[in-house]
Amino acid sequence: MNDVESAKAKAAAAYNAAADYFDHPVSSFWHRFGRRTVERLELTQGETVLDVCCGSGGSALPAAEAVGPQGKVVAVDLAERLVALGTAKAREKSLSNLEFSTGDMLALGYPDASFDVVVCVFGIFFVPDMVAAVKELWRMLRPGGRLAITTWGPDLFEPANSAFWEAIREERPDLLRGFNPWERISTPAGLRQMLAEAGITSAEISAEAGSHPLNAPEDWWLIAMGSGYRGTLAQLDAAAFTRVRDRNLALLGQCSAITTNVVYGVAKKGRFGLLQALRDGAEKAQDDSP
Repeated sequence: MNDVESAKAKAAAAYNAAADYFDHPVSSFWHRFGRRTVERLELTQGETVLDVCCGSGGSALPAAEAVGPQGKVVAVDLAERLVALGTAKAREKSLSNLEFSTGDMLALGYPDASFDVVVCVFGIFFVPDMVAAVKELWRMLRPGGRLAITTWGPDLFEPANSAFWEAIREERPDLLRGFNPWERISTPAGLRQMLAEAGITSAEISAEAGSHPLNAPEDWWLIAMGSGYRGTLAQLDAAAFTRVRDRNLALLGQCSAITTNVVYGVAKKGRFGLLQALRDGAEKAQDDSP
């Protein structure tokens, strides 16, 4: 299994395992930041939207409401259990213009210029080659369309994050991560650089400082169980799991909030792209003529 396939398999396994806690009220930030991303796009009635790494619908649901019955939202995620959660929510809200499916954003098979808007909230960093992933999303965007990339800022979930990994270090040091994949793009400069490498040189990027309240330290454990940390926890036996939980909460103490800094990026695709594509097609036809 190559690096790309391995990364996809790990992400899918982690979030399928986390699905039972993903929508717990203590993890309301998934939907809060999804909605804020959609608000920045200023969607209009009738637009078509592709939402990749959609989770259980944090951005797809408000997008479907914004584009209305004449619009359409296609929401895709690797984790089929999250897709099932989103499908149930769309049905409850009678959103017939929202379609959830399990899929890989790098291999969706849509033609060029298929969507008015493409959204990726807290997902682009799961792909080892983020630049290639952004290029693929950009390819599916129509001239004049918008691409939204939302990612985590610095110090994600601190101080709980450090307490978690210290507890893992004591129990299973072999499970420690060398780095967090989103760190490369956790600042406006980092996200802008990554987009530039993908050929996107004009984007509105802003950082938003924030924190997420905990009613009790135990809330943090529910968040960990409903997020990517679950992939690590799934590799522990029952006794080790209990020791890590107890140690994590002991290190955390009476923490009442965790850091949730976010970086938003929105880029608009120039309309000249269509004219250039027509020129390229005409030139190719001329070159291929006998």
